[in-house]
Amino acid sequence: MDDTNWTSVSEFVLLGLSERQDLQPLIFAGLLTTYLVNLAGNSLLLGAVWADPRLRSPMYFLLSQLAVVDMSFASITLPQALVHALTQRRAVPFASCMAQLFIFMAVGNMEGYLLAAMAYDRYVAICNPLHYATVVTRPLCLKMAAVSWAVVIPHSLLHTVMAARLRYCSRRLQHFFCDLPPLLHLSCTRPFSNELAAFTEGVVVVLAPFVFILASYACIGVTVGRLRSAHGLRKALSTCGSHLTVVMLFYGTVAWLYFRPASSYSQERDRQVAIFYTAVAPALNPLIYSLRNKDVAVALRRARRKVLARGA
Repeated sequence: MDDTNWTSVSEFVLLGLSERQDLQPLIFAGLLTTYLVNLAGNSLLLGAVWADPRLRSPMYFLLSQLAVVDMSFASITLPQALVHALTQRRAVPFASCMAQLFIFMAVGNMEGYLLAAMAYDRYVAICNPLHYATVVTRPLCLKMAAVSWAVVIPHSLLHTVMAARLRYCSRRLQHFFCDLPPLLHLSCTRPFSNELAAFTEGVVVVLAPFVFILASYACIGVTVGRLRSAHGLRKALSTCGSHLTVVMLFYGTVAWLYFRPASSYSQERDRQVAIFYTAVAPALNPLIYSLRNKDVAVALRRARRKVLARGA
């Protein structure tokens, strides 16, 4: 068997966000705060959607799934980063690193497909409102979610297996979790096949939902442009504003992190972008939806009044 198919390391040492020991308490406090905000915000959003009968539409079912994905996204990386910020033992077994890479890629890509499903929901609601109740149904949302998982799981498995077959010349990973770009950077030779897969199959799988979102909003824009009512225009924009904000946050960081050659990898800059992508953005999503979506904001206030009334 070809020896180049086997890794030269049995574990990776995650160097975290910084190797300076005096910064570790500050890093721990920042990550812990962000993680708790993520869990609290997404849990509140999830509870409001499931508890309020007015939020039982397919749009809010998809929003609840997005909240679950956001909590999972942060939980894959931040608890490990918190432990490493307080301890000197930062070694991660090779198999655990590959498992984290697989789950991270699957959950991360799933967020893009959920955003695409939500864009379709908005498209039907604005462009074909009379048929919305019969077209966008709970069974359809479940089917879209199932198809999305059927796409992202093989995609993540492919890139994980290809990363596992590389020969690594160092076990010191300049990151706070096992991600694809820093792993490729440790390869003894240029990972041409991995880059080729990323720029062919990866582009199709990752950017397909983004293209679908753009097409949906192009149709929405045409429909909104024909509206003569200022009230109708404001209502259409209010339903799309929060979704568009989340889409821009998500795909902006994805494009920066993953669609560049390994030779252009910058350790410090990419770690900063990654912390925003994995920790800050998922924590901001429930805040964006609660502030920009009137129905969610009203449901949260209603739930708060119920809790206060029971306490009294």
